[in-house]
Formats: sequence, structure tokens, C-alpha cells
Amino acid sequence: MKRSSIIGIAIALGLSACMADRDETGAIVAEGGVDAFQMRVGDCFNDGSTFDDQEVNSVPGVPCTDPHDNEVYAVYDVAAAEFPGEEMADIAHAGCEERFQAFVGKDYDSSSLDIATLYPSPESWRQNDREVVCAVFDVDAKKLAGSVKGLRL
Repeated sequence: MKRSSIIGIAIALGLSACMADRDETGAIVAEGGVDAFQMRVGDCFNDGSTFDDQEVNSVPGVPCTDPHDNEVYAVYDVAAAEFPGEEMADIAHAGCEERFQAFVGKDYDSSSLDIATLYPSPESWRQNDREVVCAVFDVDAKKLAGSVKGLRL
């Protein structure tokens, strides 16, 4: 069974890297940092050293026309009154799995894509962060080319 997660998002206090450029539609057109709280469906990004830490403030955004590691396919808020603790990873993954087929066009279990999640840390939860970011990546760690939306991979 596939199962991957990227550990929680911390409150972004500012980015030191160059920010990615977006066009009038919001699509990334030049690589650069994308604030974890500003990620949108359709954003593409690479892994790099971004996920060496357990808390992520930004990701290396790239145009989806360039080879990339991940594509954001859903962004949603966790509906819980209190921080779910260690269950947060499972809650985030389950929510992302529910939204997978609507974007990819194929059910998660038979897809050649896997799910990466960015979700609130206990610290960011205390700052009212409830957002989960769902991204797809190739299970064989191959770079994606273009959007995978509706490709039934």
C-alpha cells in the first residue's frame, strides 16, 4: 500500500529566498519560493532540501511546464475543534485521498501517483492554521512533466 507524507507546516515568518513569479491567472511562471500558506491547486514544486526539516515554511516552486517532483491538487481545512495530535498525519492523508480521483481521474490505489501532504504543526495550529495541502508525485520518483490533472495515471 502506498503511503507518503510530508511533515507539518510551521507558521511562515518570512522568506529569504526569491519568490516565484505568477502570471495574471496565478500560475507559477518563474521558479522561486512559494510560501506554504500561499500554495494553490495547480502549483508545481520540487523537493530539494525543503523537507529535511519537520516544519515547512516554503517550497521551491517551478512552472508546471518544467520537470517537477510534485503538483498541488487540493487545499482544504481540517474540521476539528482541537489539534488532533499524532492523528493529524492520518487525517490529512485521508482527506487528500478523498480528493485524489477528482483531480487525477483515477482512484488512488490503482494510480502510479502517490500523495504528499503538508499539514498544520501544533505550533501553527495555535496560530489558527487548519490548512492541508495535497500534492501528487510519481511513486518511482520520476519527474512529472506538465499537469497530471485528468491524465488518469
